[in-house]
Amino acid sequence: MSRKKLALATAAITTLVSTSAFAQGAAAAASSNKFDVQSMAALGAGIAIGLAVLGGGLGQGRAASAALEGISRNPGAAARIQTPMILGLALIESLVLFAFAIAFLLWLKIG
Repeated sequence: MSRKKLALATAAITTLVSTSAFAQGAAAAASSNKFDVQSMAALGAGIAIGLAVLGGGLGQGRAASAALEGISRNPGAAARIQTPMILGLALIESLVLFAFAIAFLLWLKIG
């Protein structure tokens, strides 16, 4: 038997045999659903605000870096570069605030 066939057979057997371990009764599923939804909402809120801050910080840093590089190469165009940069930074920040609002609404759903 080749290695690929052996790996495929092992993966199939592991998948089919282990699915019964995840089975639970109907009563257990109904009683734990409320807390599962709340814990997933808390996890979603944390991940959402974390990714929003990470992406917003990286985006603002790259935008400011590119604007300063453009100003350093052509100081005469500083006024034409600075205005769109500030507008872009404001739009990036609004996306971060929007993600914060969604995370806050998820947090309100928990408590």
